[in-house]
Amino acid sequence: MFLKSLFACCVLLPGLALAQEPPPPEQSPPAEAQPAPQPPAPALVNVAILTTMGEITVALEVERAPMTAKNFLRYVDAKRFDGANFYRAVAIGEEGKYGMLQGGLRSDPKKVFAPIPHEAPAVTGLSHVDGAVSMARLEPGSAKAEFFIVMGDLTGLDGKAGGDDLGYAVFGRVTSGMHLVHQIMGQPRDEKAGAESGMKGQMLAAPVKILTVRRID
Repeated sequence: MFLKSLFACCVLLPGLALAQEPPPPEQSPPAEAQPAPQPPAPALVNVAILTTMGEITVALEVERAPMTAKNFLRYVDAKRFDGANFYRAVAIGEEGKYGMLQGGLRSDPKKVFAPIPHEAPAVTGLSHVDGAVSMARLEPGSAKAEFFIVMGDLTGLDGKAGGDDLGYAVFGRVTSGMHLVHQIMGQPRDEKAGAESGMKGQMLAAPVKILTVRRID
């Protein structure tokens, strides 16, 4: 009887030992991956271009194209664009989807400031997409007060990195009023004007007056 009881204890003890072990710790659910922090958006300054046909608002890239945007704001703050015109409309292709609307002071010696250094798209990262605002010029570094608005994506105006083609300096984008850009682009042309400068057929018969250009921030 004693041996039987001892054998029973020996059989039960391992089970008893297992029962007394602490339960395994609960597994926490895996933490959800947190999205990487996004860099802050580049700084912008908004301006309103009020014309006799309506208003176009533009966001200027004062951080990514600082010299070019600062130059434009210099004319804005001095009110030198008041009374200027949109005077040139270049249609590209026959579908009416692509083009450039140019405005400015037409090199008025009483109003233009000195030319500014060229900020190429390869440096700024900006591109001539639909609604982009860029500086008109002859050679790089000659831009003053003439600017143009792009209709449709015309990325060929960006130039080529590392080559001789430095493109044109994008410094902003239209945020509202592109319908007005299309309307002005559709205005009649003077078929004779501009022949002396290779712009025949591109000059508006009745330039659209710019009444004011003001900051709206």
